[in-house]
Amino acid sequence: MKASRLLRLLLLLQTRQRITTTELAERLEVSRRTVLRDVEALSTAGVPVYAERGRNGGIILLPGARLNASHLEPSELEALSLAGLDSTQRERMGLSAVWDSAARKIAARQAATPEYPSPPRLADLVLVDSTAWFADSEATVDVAELASALRHRRRLRIHYRRSAENQASTRVVDPYGIVAKSGRWYLVADHQGDGRLFALERLSAYEQLDAPVALRPGETLRTRWAALKERTEQQGRVSVTFRLPEHGLDLARRILGTRIRDVSDAEDGSCTVVVRYPDIESVRQLLQFGNHIEILTPEAARKRISQLARDLADRHSTPAR
Repeated sequence: MKASRLLRLLLLLQTRQRITTTELAERLEVSRRTVLRDVEALSTAGVPVYAERGRNGGIILLPGARLNASHLEPSELEALSLAGLDSTQRERMGLSAVWDSAARKIAARQAATPEYPSPPRLADLVLVDSTAWFADSEATVDVAELASALRHRRRLRIHYRRSAENQASTRVVDPYGIVAKSGRWYLVADHQGDGRLFALERLSAYEQLDAPVALRPGETLRTRWAALKERTEQQGRVSVTFRLPEHGLDLARRILGTRIRDVSDAEDGSCTVVVRYPDIESVRQLLQFGNHIEILTPEAARKRISQLARDLADRHSTPAR
């Protein structure tokens, strides 16, 4: 544990050269006294590091002292290969520690070969957050444990509840892997030869079977996901047209995403929007726009929204019991 802490201390100093004892103690999660003991041990071992007292003092690594500590471990390389995950998703995958370790080594390497003038790092200018807006989706299974289980390439028996069902049912699937999409996790698998997406928040349990997975020849997680994603996004047998104030168009794009098929030019402060749904019942989603929306066609969609609105009004016309 001490060797790992000493390496972290050196990497921090290589990127900053001067850091206060208090900050180092916080970053390393130890006491200030422990930091000073570590610095003394490094100095005794010949590392050009020392403590400087005073108001502007701190722990200092001598200029020009560059340590070749930037080599990445296999686990760190694997964490970096999942660069699309945000911090919350990395935490759920159990990758936060190795990710931070890799990031420190990369920062140390960048500090060892400065450019003059030094341009801003892309990491300081570009932030990737794949969490959905207003989302708090929690998977019932441990994502990291499931990912580890998938390494064995065996069939899974899963207990899964479809969105229209109250009870979970059991099925045997051939898994390709898991995907993080807009803040939600999905298991990509074949069930009885057909590709399926299983939302992890509705997957209550799973177990590995002795049989190896039977995947389609030439197919990978990426190819199966691409096909399923396209199939999901192209679903839509019902076109629904509604009128919306122009100022609500940005919100509509965030909520409806790829369901939007057409948007008319604004006229008298309003736009006409066309969306595609798999069925009339899906117009429930449009209740999010409250009284800012008017459905124009089809008539079945107008009637369903009217019925849903009356049900809501009746339910709220009396005090809650």
